[in-house]
Amino acid sequence: MGNREMTPANWAIKGELFLNCSCELFCPCVVSLGAHPPTEGHCHAWMAIAIDEGNYEGEDLSGLNVGLLVDIPGRMGEGNWRVGAYVDERANDTAYNGLLQIFSGAAGGTTGLFTMLVSEIIGAERAPVEIIRDGKKRAIKIGRKISGEIEMIEGAKPDHPVMISNSKYWMGPDIIAAIGIKSKVRDYGRVWDFGGKSAEICPIDWRGAA
Repeated sequence: MGNREMTPANWAIKGELFLNCSCELFCPCVVSLGAHPPTEGHCHAWMAIAIDEGNYEGEDLSGLNVGLLVDIPGRMGEGNWRVGAYVDERANDTAYNGLLQIFSGAAGGTTGLFTMLVSEIIGAERAPVEIIRDGKKRAIKIGRKISGEIEMIEGAKPDHPVMISNSKYWMGPDIIAAIGIKSKVRDYGRVWDFGGKSAEICPIDWRGAA
């Protein structure tokens, strides 16, 4: 991902982030803001980012998808994350490089904390990042490397899933609780299965610091 020293840029992303991780229960990192240990002592996860509207230094990012493989050895807030990035193969060179700047933290703003939390970028590549958002279900497929499906946890009112609202979590204030249905990661020497594990869905409205 190149130089990860922060160089603030003009960028903005609106859309949705969803993920599936190795925690048994709803991720304790959300309410503790990364201070509480994951339920298994480590956090293995994939993340999917669907960009509904976005730009980087004037380059349109709308409609593009990004996938992340995330390997965190302990508390989220203590850093030492190892991350692999998969950028939508439809992205042109400017959009591709801009997205890598955003998700490495180098572009500053909402994701700027990644420059402190991510110790190693284990890989970055263009890939066929397919994202499906269908009612209460979300899915991501990146070739044979990541295949995940999650579903919102039904609340007392069928049209209102279980969620945390008004949080100070970095992703966004409102986090919908979900559960992994079928979820496998096979890349960078990682072989993970998150079926039945914690998942979450978050509307995002991120922007740069410039």
